[in-house]
Amino acid sequence: VQLVESGGDLVQSGGSLRLSCAASGFTLSSYWMHWVRQAPGKGLEWVSRINSGGATTYYTDSVKGRFTISRDNAKNTLYLQMNSLESEDTALYYCATENFGSWGQGTQVTVSS
Repeated sequence: VQLVESGGDLVQSGGSLRLSCAASGFTLSSYWMHWVRQAPGKGLEWVSRINSGGATTYYTDSVKGRFTISRDNAKNTLYLQMNSLESEDTALYYCATENFGSWGQGTQVTVSS
């Protein structure tokens, strides 16, 4: 099982980014998937999850209306579209499989105010 995140960058407040999580070694379509982040000096914070088919999604309150999780099972890839970014969104963003059994290495998102 391997998860590789990409798409992190330095962006100004109010900007947008799309993160990707490429999965290999397993069939992504069989699993719920999560995005989790860790801000500098803080613990892990769950951000969002999506069911195996992509029809059901959940978000932490602080990103509702700004972030959208999605997946392309044919491409074995998970996404996180992030709009209206705020400095508080600065963090290392990880994707993880259901039950948090496997994690990627993370991709850094930095939002400048």
